[in-house]
Amino acid sequence: MALRFLKDLWDDNTASRLDEPELLRYRSNLLGADLRITNFGGGNTSSKIRENDPLTGESCEVLWVKGSGGDLGSIERKGFATLYLDRVRALKQQYQGVAQEDAMVLKYPLCAFGGNPVAASIDTPLHAFLPFAHVDHLHPDWGIAMAAAANGRAKMEEFNAKFGHRLVWLPWQRPGFELAMMMLQVVEANPGCNGIVLGGHGLFTWGETQRESYLNTITIIDQLGQFVQAHEESRRGPVFGGAVVQPRADRRDRALDAMPHLRGLVSGKKRLIGSFTDLPEVQEFINSRDAKALSHLGTSCPDHFIRTKIRPLFVEVDGEAAPDAVKTALDRAMENYRKEYAGYYQKHALQDSPAMRDPNPTVVLIPGIGMFSFGKNKTESRITGEFYRNAIQVMKGATALAGEGGVAAAELPQAGPAARSEEFPVHANYVALPAAEAFRIEYWALEEAKIRRQPPEKELSRQIALIVGGASGIGRAVALLASERGAHVVIADRDREGAEETARQAQAIVGREAVTVAAIDIRNRESIRAAIRETIAAFGGLDILVNTAAIFPAPPDGVVSDAMWGTTLELNVTANFLLVEEAAKIFAGQELESSVVLTSSANAVVPKRGSEAYDVSKAALSHLVRELAVSLSPGVRVNGIHPATVVKGSTMFPRDRVIASLTKYKLEFRPESTDEELRTQLAEFYACRTLTHQPIEPDDCAQAILFLAGPKARCTSGHLIPVDGGLPEAFLR
Repeated sequence: MALRFLKDLWDDNTASRLDEPELLRYRSNLLGADLRITNFGGGNTSSKIRENDPLTGESCEVLWVKGSGGDLGSIERKGFATLYLDRVRALKQQYQGVAQEDAMVLKYPLCAFGGNPVAASIDTPLHAFLPFAHVDHLHPDWGIAMAAAANGRAKMEEFNAKFGHRLVWLPWQRPGFELAMMMLQVVEANPGCNGIVLGGHGLFTWGETQRESYLNTITIIDQLGQFVQAHEESRRGPVFGGAVVQPRADRRDRALDAMPHLRGLVSGKKRLIGSFTDLPEVQEFINSRDAKALSHLGTSCPDHFIRTKIRPLFVEVDGEAAPDAVKTALDRAMENYRKEYAGYYQKHALQDSPAMRDPNPTVVLIPGIGMFSFGKNKTESRITGEFYRNAIQVMKGATALAGEGGVAAAELPQAGPAARSEEFPVHANYVALPAAEAFRIEYWALEEAKIRRQPPEKELSRQIALIVGGASGIGRAVALLASERGAHVVIADRDREGAEETARQAQAIVGREAVTVAAIDIRNRESIRAAIRETIAAFGGLDILVNTAAIFPAPPDGVVSDAMWGTTLELNVTANFLLVEEAAKIFAGQELESSVVLTSSANAVVPKRGSEAYDVSKAALSHLVRELAVSLSPGVRVNGIHPATVVKGSTMFPRDRVIASLTKYKLEFRPESTDEELRTQLAEFYACRTLTHQPIEPDDCAQAILFLAGPKARCTSGHLIPVDGGLPEAFLR
């Protein structure tokens, strides 16, 4: 039958040039390219390939299988674990039952082929013991809908009859060696079967060639889609019991109002980055009659559960409630969620269980508004939301499979050796994991080991930094250095083109999703508010505010007009106050420790002829730093820097000003010199007036700014660090 939903992306010309391991990589990438087939990081693929043993030179069969933590859509050849197949299969003789399951994983490194250091996943034996050359294990929404339906096994048989397949069913069993043995037994008992539905989990398919495996997989998944879709179209009642709340017209604004407060609530243990979505499928679910009951059941597929925790937080709130009422409802719901999570941990924890992890949710559902999702970075928060959207589609499909008369199964097909029928929570034909099984996955020693294998986080990981003036000079250097240190960065500037160039450079360092751009005019409070709202929309809040934008009035005749004097103070002083005042509202909503760093100047303490407007403005800014440090304490630290003249990369030094300065100091220069040559000459002159004889560069200032903004200066506030090369006349008196 023709594919209706998926596309056959296989290209014979491409495939003909690939060896078997590369064909496995190619097949995996094609399957991982469509989230309807599997989630990010979910599922795994394998091939059994004959190779020559590097020690004996003899031909042997090698299992190539996706390594632990890999993603099918982006995996490369080096991302696969390789194991001697006969050695993995020999472990069957040592296996003493499910109580010894974790011990078997410790033996996988002993089976590694060719010294491959890639960690084998817990799913390795599921692939090794199946007697097929190429195996795909995936988590398509349509497949999980069947696997998580109270009548799933009966519907599988109906599907087989309709589409001519021979899928077989297995009850729920946590992935591992025991499930591998169960799969081997069911395949041996059902010769000619072409796939396995794992109750409450997902789908296994296979083929004798790479192409056959790929085609079998996408065909079965597409036909599962056709089967589930037909049930959804014939559903008599409304989806999820029908809407009881209507989406608010201003829901995105309301989401931005709530997000900083919500981020503060979920960041009690570690800061999290936020995402928001109000897609139609999300609204259809969260505004429905069944949303509260279904969301409280939690998810079924282990891959969904690892990201979304035992369940999301569903916030019962009147759709017309005012913003303050929404925040009150959030506080109350969050407190209940934490208590419930602690109870879940205490009920199921064993003596050797890992300590309780963060009791806060990673997914929050607010009727009328939308879904908020959180993670350690933007990518993780987005993916967490995608996983719950998958879970919504699973619930939608499972409830549709109930059919006209509903389901009253005495014995759930998911029930088996791991859990009895009465342990599975059910609502409207959707079956979720028993809490005990969910706990065994969340607090599995092997999951704990996977967490510990993750690289250490960087100094500014999980921090959101708004860099004003980031299009050039010191601001650009701050944005790039903050990116190197793991921050999520918003580059705000009047110069949109320059900000976008900085963003491109920052994205090359920290990744595309961790950097964005906002237009801003710091003299305009509404423009400031808009830039901060863009920051919240991108990442969920704000932790660090840096401003490097300023003006140095340099009229051709040397006379500063009244208007220019006013503009200088407006930009260099008042605008900083407006920025911090607006940011402080977000800091207060989050109730997280935050930091502000403003850019003053050595001129604030060194009087000079001809720069009165600039010098006075910077002196005022330096004292503003001290005033703000007092008024915003203890939650917000406010500091600044006192740089000497920074010529390199500064928009305050166009060619005409550089020439004017060289002329002022009676320095000879060649008129045909480039802008950069003239700036270097002026910078070297300024350097000779300092104790270190070092030109002050943007990165020198960035290092000081991010020291003050970061955790190493946690006890410093109201301070201004000189970055002037050692300027005796600027020594504090």
